[in-house]
Amino acid sequence: MIDNFLSTSFIYLLMAVIVVPLSKRLGLGSVLGYLLAGVFIGPVSGITEDHHSLLAIGEIGVVMMLFLIGLELEPRLLWQLRFYLIGMGGLQVLASAFLIALVASFVLSIWQQAAAIGLILALSSTAIVMQTLNEKNLEKTPAGQAMFSVLLFQDVAVIPIIAFMSLLALSADVGVASGLSAASIDSMLFDSGYALLVIMVSVAVVVSGYVLSTPVLHYIARTGLREIFTATALLLVVGAALLMDELGLSPALGTFVAGVVLARSEFVHEIRSSIEPFKGLLLGLFFVGVGMGMDLGLMAEKPVAIVLSTTVFIVVKLIVLLAIARFFHMPRVNSWLFALGLAQAGEFGFVLISFALSSGVIGQLLASEWW
Repeated sequence: MIDNFLSTSFIYLLMAVIVVPLSKRLGLGSVLGYLLAGVFIGPVSGITEDHHSLLAIGEIGVVMMLFLIGLELEPRLLWQLRFYLIGMGGLQVLASAFLIALVASFVLSIWQQAAAIGLILALSSTAIVMQTLNEKNLEKTPAGQAMFSVLLFQDVAVIPIIAFMSLLALSADVGVASGLSAASIDSMLFDSGYALLVIMVSVAVVVSGYVLSTPVLHYIARTGLREIFTATALLLVVGAALLMDELGLSPALGTFVAGVVLARSEFVHEIRSSIEPFKGLLLGLFFVGVGMGMDLGLMAEKPVAIVLSTTVFIVVKLIVLLAIARFFHMPRVNSWLFALGLAQAGEFGFVLISFALSSGVIGQLLASEWW
């Protein structure tokens, strides 16, 4: 077991060390380098195909990234970004989902499937965009702040999207009725109680974070043990992610909230320096896992369909994003940076695809072709 773990880890690290610096030197960025390393390890060479385990580990890097972003923000700054958060984010998700679903309806005969595809592909990749903005030092620019606001809204929107997909599954099974069935009434009551529970837990997290974080961190700091402080910082991140995951919410959203709560802590710099090294490495493993999961066989079997559908999808999102940027009076350069940065699918699509599969909204073949 240990030998297998060590050899697999050596392969991951070796490919990352070789491919990522080369990708950076060519101006392609580290994200594409990690993806290419994953493609070589998995589909090309077949060295290992266990990308699910790597993705599970790498997702911790995604939640750590959101935690660090939260540490950079105070509630006052979030309030200042509310115009971008609600306005830009809401318009982008709704308009992209509608247009993508409209295009998909020409290919799919079941409208529930088209709606699910539209909602899934409306989201963008927080991991890719924020990593790229960080590398290019664009986080503080108007375009960078607008992109972050939209991404944050998308992370929150995952919750109602999952709830809406449950309704899609229900309508797909029983059809559209003129009245409410007993099952739908029970579902609505359950959703109402669940929403109340989520609100109560979120408030409890924020209040306990403000009240308990300072004395706990003071106690840990007095020990003088750097590794224990690092363990405490990791405990905060993993604990917030685990709590939200148990509630069926986005773990990244939970860690972001925890980061915002701790943004005004006197230990914010120590927490950031403890988390940063883990975030970079685990986020890289996440991208490697995505690359390993690519189905090159399907791409070779249907190259024209894949290229055409991908092009249409990107063009649709570009049109929506450019229109939103113009509506909010963004300068031309910032508009194109904003649109090009968000015109891709996101990692939360994996979660939504899995939910859509388990609930019966879409089938396995459709999921493979569209994701």
